[in-house]
Amino acid sequence: MTSTTIDSVAIDALVARSWRDVSDGTLPSCQLALAREGELIVSETFGAPSDARYVTFSVTKAFSAAIAWLLIGDGSLKDSTRVADVVPEFGANGKQEVTIEHLLTHTAGFPRAPMRPEEGADREQRVKRFETWRLDWEPGTRTEYHATSAYWALAEVIDRITGGDYRAVFAERIAGPLGIPGLTMGGTPDGVVPIEVCGQQVDGKEGLGDRVKETGEDFLLRFNEPEVLAAGVPGAGAVAAASDIALFYQALLHNPGEVWSGDVLRDATSNIRNTMLDPLFNVPANRSLGLVVAGDDGKSLSRGFGRSVGPRAFGAMGVGGQIAWADPDSGLSFGYVTNGLDVDVVGSFMRSAKIAGLAARTASP
Repeated sequence: MTSTTIDSVAIDALVARSWRDVSDGTLPSCQLALAREGELIVSETFGAPSDARYVTFSVTKAFSAAIAWLLIGDGSLKDSTRVADVVPEFGANGKQEVTIEHLLTHTAGFPRAPMRPEEGADREQRVKRFETWRLDWEPGTRTEYHATSAYWALAEVIDRITGGDYRAVFAERIAGPLGIPGLTMGGTPDGVVPIEVCGQQVDGKEGLGDRVKETGEDFLLRFNEPEVLAAGVPGAGAVAAASDIALFYQALLHNPGEVWSGDVLRDATSNIRNTMLDPLFNVPANRSLGLVVAGDDGKSLSRGFGRSVGPRAFGAMGVGGQIAWADPDSGLSFGYVTNGLDVDVVGSFMRSAKIAGLAARTASP
C-alpha cells in the first residue's frame, strides 16, 4: 500500500456532494462510509435515521461470491467445478458445461433466465426453474451482465455443498467473524429504508437502460415487500448500512482472522479473468471471480469507480447508484447506498461514479 494521508478538504467535498443530492430533492436519502486500516473515518446519513439500512442491489454479488471463495479455500469447490456436477438438475437443456467461473464472471450464457424471488426462496421451485433455463451462447464465449440468474445457481451450489442455506452461511462464516452482523443476505423490513422512484426520464439515452429492463423499477420496488426482502436474492437482495459495506471491503484488503484463504482472496481481488467487451459500457469487462477491477486502461469511470482510484481497485457497483470498492494502493474502502431509484439510469450511474471519484480523492500522497 502506498503511503497516503487523508485530505480533510476532500472529505468535506465528498460529504457536501452527498448531502446536496438529498437537499435538492434528487434523492430521498443516502448513506456513505469511508474506511481505512480497518476503521471508519467517515459515516454519514442524509434523509434517513443514522442507523438506517438499505437494499444493496448488485453490490450483493460480492457478498455471494465471498461465500464461494470460502468453499474454494477449504477445497470443497473449484472455479472449474461444473454446476451440474453439484446440481444435476441444472444441466437440463444443454447447460452441463457451465462452471463456477462462468457464473462469477458473467459469461455463463443465460443472462435473462427468469427466477422470481418467491421461486428462488423455495428450493424445490428454484430447481424446477433451473430445468427450464436455456443457453443464449456457449458458456465462456461471450459476456453479458447476469442480473440475478447466475447467482441463484451459485446459491444452490452453496446450499448443496454446505448442507445449509447460503444466507445462514454468510452470517455465520463471514458477517459474524468480521463483526458486521448488520450486513445480511435479505432480512426483515425493520430499519430498512423503503425504495422510492425519483428523477425524470431522459429521452434518447440507451444502453444502461437495458440493464434496468432486467432489474427494472417493478422488480426493484418489490424489495419493499417483506417476503421478497426475506428471500435474500443472492445477486441483488442483501441489506446493509454503508458502514457495513466499507468494513466488508476493508476485510477484503486485510483478511482479519484469515476468514478466507489468502491465495484465494488475492486471486478474487486481482486476477482479471474476463476482458471481453461489456456490451453495456463498451469497455473490457475486467471481471475477476466475483468482482470488477478498475484497471490501468483509463476506463475506470465506465466501470463505476470514478477517475481517481488506483488501477488495482476492485468492487461491485449496484443499479440505483450503489457503490462498493476498495483500493489496495490507498488502503481506502468506500460504501454508498441510496433508496432513490432514479428513472434516469445513465444520470444515476454518472452521479455515483462522480461520488466514487470524490471518495478516492480523500487519500493524498
